[in-house]
Amino acid sequence: MGQKIHTSTRFLNSRSFFTLRFACLLFVAIVSQSVSSLAQSTPAAKPQPTQGFQLTSTAFEPDGAIPVKYACNGANVSPGLSWTEPPAGTQSFVLIVDDPDAATATPAVHWLVYAIPAMQRGLQEGTLKKGTLPNAVKQGKNSAGKVGYGGPCPDPGKVHHYFFKLYALDYTPDLKGKEKIADVEAIIRDHVLGTAELIGRFQRE
Repeated sequence: MGQKIHTSTRFLNSRSFFTLRFACLLFVAIVSQSVSSLAQSTPAAKPQPTQGFQLTSTAFEPDGAIPVKYACNGANVSPGLSWTEPPAGTQSFVLIVDDPDAATATPAVHWLVYAIPAMQRGLQEGTLKKGTLPNAVKQGKNSAGKVGYGGPCPDPGKVHHYFFKLYALDYTPDLKGKEKIADVEAIIRDHVLGTAELIGRFQRE
């Protein structure tokens, strides 16, 4: 009788061990799934301006007024831009200039430049309005459907803010030129190493 009790007890202990082990594994699996679901449901953080990586212009100061020369009611030429040393690993740059104050569902795009070589440190004033520039730099279409720069052109009276955003990428997009903003944004989203931003203001009389 004693032998039977000993055997039964050992069996019960063994079964309890496996039950506890199964419960632990199930708990770990549930926690892992919850963490994975949370990560998938959390949107990717918007790239923020990178410390030390700066974008400036010879045409206007940060948060300053953009001269009428660079607007649609002036010469409508692009302002000269320059930038400092980008983050390590940068392979190319993308420049997007938009107006979030425009009365549209999305910010109005005024300039779209991409495949800018990593060694380049600026864009000259009056950049030509064509799909391919020197050094294989490409330009896309602005919100007016035209290739190249389109200057500020708000309704008279209201001040609009124009965001010049330079993205440092870890690769060079393989695009032909004359693309739209959605095409460019879709392929650079996961390749941004850092950003530099310059804001200008314009009020049309």
